[in-house]
Amino acid sequence: MTSSATDTVLRTIRTEMQGLAALEAALPGGLGDSFADVASLIEQSGCVIVTGMGKSGLIGRKIAATLASTGTPSHFVHPAEASHGDLGMIAPNDVVLALSWSGETPELADIVAYTRRFGIKLIAMTSRPDSALGRAADIRLLLPVSEEACPNGLAPTTSTTMQLVAGDALAILLLERSGFTAHDFQRYHPGGKLGARLLTVGQLMHTGDQLPLIAAGASLSAGIVEMTSKRFGIAAVVDGDGHLAGALTDGDLRRAFRAGFVDMPVEQAMGRRPQIMQPGDLAALALARMNELRITCIFVVQDEKPIGLVHIHDLLRAGVA
Repeated sequence: MTSSATDTVLRTIRTEMQGLAALEAALPGGLGDSFADVASLIEQSGCVIVTGMGKSGLIGRKIAATLASTGTPSHFVHPAEASHGDLGMIAPNDVVLALSWSGETPELADIVAYTRRFGIKLIAMTSRPDSALGRAADIRLLLPVSEEACPNGLAPTTSTTMQLVAGDALAILLLERSGFTAHDFQRYHPGGKLGARLLTVGQLMHTGDQLPLIAAGASLSAGIVEMTSKRFGIAAVVDGDGHLAGALTDGDLRRAFRAGFVDMPVEQAMGRRPQIMQPGDLAALALARMNELRITCIFVVQDEKPIGLVHIHDLLRAGVA
């Protein structure tokens, strides 16, 4: 990259960072309270209808997608399409979030008028409180006026970055207030790498006849038969109530053979602190623990009873790594 190119890139980044710094500085001055008011309004509403024109509309689509994927029902309605029938997509209990930096976007007029006519709450994300959109809104997220990175001051750059960050901040605020968890997130992201990382051990574990189990009091030779037939290199040892008492591993067998094999009770050879997880624990956490402890299997327990086993190969096949 030439020096002049580097200078342009750095100037752009720094200008947009100044916009975010101004956004941060505005929070104690009332913007933070506005975010809280918007969150409270959305929590009492049905769906968040996001709208905007041009670059603001593109940012609005992303905000709607982020809200929807983090537990807040939301979709984007294009303002031009709203004027040709899509106003019917807005229900009485919905709330409209309209994005317009100037607050004077003419294409928003019909959707704004519709909210005023039918008493639908309107949130404006704008930089001008005295604009048409700002005056009409029930709540305003007033973003501070900042210099665009475009040298002509025309192409939306800093302004759209600020809108995007403000939308992300709103989504995360709602996420935290609702107690939205990684398990909730997985419901909306079942595909791809992210979906794989959000799988639980309960979804991947071996159960039933595939689970190697030995009753306490059984002989070591019986334990060997169970281990080899299930081919995991490990077996759970359970007491009379079915609770997990320990685990017999191939390492335990090697140590028994080095000491001179005697067909002792499995309790004398087993380890008494096997690694366990709950069925709702993330598979990614299981993989991290396996890597840390250099093991290949973890038992899945419920009410202190083994109900499954997950092997590292199961995690790799599912794409968790």
